[in-house]
Amino acid sequence: MTWLWAIIVGLVLGLIAKAIIPGKQQIPLWLTVIFGMLGSVLGNWVATGIGVNDTKGIDWIRHLLQLAGAVVIVAIGDRLWVSMKGRKRHAA
Repeated sequence: MTWLWAIIVGLVLGLIAKAIIPGKQQIPLWLTVIFGMLGSVLGNWVATGIGVNDTKGIDWIRHLLQLAGAVVIVAIGDRLWVSMKGRKRHAA
């Protein structure tokens, strides 16, 4: 069940990150999910580092850090994806 939850959270965070980033992103849905999952892990790591990973009630700061991580990773991943796709077209 943990993996299913991670995939769902990754999908939601990845889609929200794509909506926040200006312009059209070229990454496919499966990569959006992976980048969202990585953003969640990055946000949890930062939350643990600053000591806000486990609070009473809803962990709003941790969730915002997860979203920020997803935005960063989706933005970087999209640029890498576009540059890799461009190189493949030029090589053919």
